Amino acid sequence: MAHAYAHLFGFPCTGLRFFTVYGPWGRPDMALFKFTKGILEGTPIQLFGGGKLVRDYTYIDDVVEAIVRILDRPARPNPAWMSEEPDPATSRSPFRIYNVGNSTPIILDKYVSVLESCLGRQAIRQLLPEQPGDVPETLANVTDLFDEVGFRPSTPIETGIARFVEWYQNYYNIGRRR
Repeated sequence: MAHAYAHLFGFPCTGLRFFTVYGPWGRPDMALFKFTKGILEGTPIQLFGGGKLVRDYTYIDDVVEAIVRILDRPARPNPAWMSEEPDPATSRSPFRIYNVGNSTPIILDKYVSVLESCLGRQAIRQLLPEQPGDVPETLANVTDLFDEVGFRPSTPIETGIARFVEWYQNYYNIGRRR
């Protein structure tokens, strides 16, 4: 639809493809919130794909930085675009898509291990098979984002999860126990 508007009306449209965003003020139905709550309560956390799924976790501050940098750069037509060898991220119309991700694949089990370290508690892991529609791995290629705005998300999960845990404990008034 966005591409159609860009093509039909010359309306610049930029799409941002976010890869597994996490951090403070996130949705409580997302994995990091569920895992944190489960670990603190001593209840099992569900790890689909046996904990071996790989994701490109992107800290919220990196997402915000990418958005701010792209805001004043409206999409432009790509004069080199060819239908014989299409680039799905650009068009002859003022249309552009950018991946916004950390470009660092992390196994889910490691993600939980970092969280355990930050909380000072062990998780009770319930290993489950992949859910229908799960993909084994996601990874963002952010070359276009870097080339256009000079930014590459780079917050390590150790830093991002520690910041999340600090926020979570303050927000929910939960003391840190070791």
